[in-house]
Amino acid sequence: MRQRRTSGVRRPTIYRIVVRGELSHRYLSAFEGMTLAAGDGQTTISGPVVDQAQLYGLLDRVSDLGLELISVNPSPEPAARAAQTGR
Repeated sequence: MRQRRTSGVRRPTIYRIVVRGELSHRYLSAFEGMTLAAGDGQTTISGPVVDQAQLYGLLDRVSDLGLELISVNPSPEPAARAAQTGR
């Protein structure tokens, strides 16, 4: 089993949460620290998520607001993206 060295500090993972409907900017306060991008009948809520508890909190908020969840995806790590683009 390989052990991974860590500095004890976890970097947040950028998540993209997509919901049905084009949300207005009044929802920004419900998703503090996240970016909302609306278009084509859906809204992407994206931003850093530090742990699973925060992710579940965001998903609970989506549910509490009565929004229809379409997808939840982490963005690739920066190193993985650089390898894909050849940088």
